Amino acid sequence: MKVYSSIEEFQNVERPIVTTGTFDGVHFGHRKIIDRLKQLAQNCDGETVLLTFSPHPRMVLFPDDQDLKLLNTIEEKKHLLEKAGVQHLIVHPFTKEFSRISSINFVRDILVNELKIHKLVIGYNHHFGRNREGTFEHLQEFAPVYGFEVEEIPVQLLDNVGVSSTKIRKALFQGDVETAAEYLGYQYQLSGTVVKGNAIGRTIGFPTANLELGNAKKIIPADGVYSAWVKVDGTSYKGMMNIGKKPTINNQARTLEVHLLEFEQDIYGEAICIEFVNKIRDEIKFTDILKLQQQLLLDKENVKKILEC
Repeated sequence: MKVYSSIEEFQNVERPIVTTGTFDGVHFGHRKIIDRLKQLAQNCDGETVLLTFSPHPRMVLFPDDQDLKLLNTIEEKKHLLEKAGVQHLIVHPFTKEFSRISSINFVRDILVNELKIHKLVIGYNHHFGRNREGTFEHLQEFAPVYGFEVEEIPVQLLDNVGVSSTKIRKALFQGDVETAAEYLGYQYQLSGTVVKGNAIGRTIGFPTANLELGNAKKIIPADGVYSAWVKVDGTSYKGMMNIGKKPTINNQARTLEVHLLEFEQDIYGEAICIEFVNKIRDEIKFTDILKLQQQLLLDKENVKKILEC
């Protein structure tokens, strides 16, 4: 997959079959659109092109919106789109100036003059241009004027998939990582760098890698203990992930830490990726450290059973 950092970089592609949107999550619904894109490209000897934006448009239009959380970082999105079979990915900078482009100018100046589209595929109820004024009906009017074809994915097809980014976000906020994985088609991930913690886990036989995320807008699942796969330098290890404030030791800050089973390497400063499998239990305040240690032993055995299936 070729990646372009702006619309202006994109050129010399024969018969571009284009779709556009945020594609947060790259879930089953998004992949229905991408599959149709690929089918059309194959039918006319064209190439698939996906236009998306960074940062997420809502971050620019509503910078004070603290509730906005995303399923993917831009790097995760690139990886997922490449895996889905997109040939050309344009990640265009989204600015307030860009948001003011009218729907007709977006079609004429960007889709036609810059991208030179052959066909455009959009999801049901897709809007574009200033104040989201552009609709599928507008595209049907513009298409014959500017010499391209447009297709909308039927609502029935997307409804049959039963997936939306909103549903996935809701599942993650409830700690239901299994439902999120079912909708996404892959296990939800958190990626970041291992940083030093307070080392209390090491004193009770459960050393942990403390994860620092690189993106504050990335969704963190609900507090609790999870079974997870942990990727370190391309290798996956069984992991027991804890999200929360560790109430037994009166920790004040919410932390992300994972205990890697059968692993003893020093990985401070290294990048790791957590792939959530399921939630084992809620976070609990124990009466003393010994009871916490006993529960962690039970959790560890539970994780082993889950990940060995």
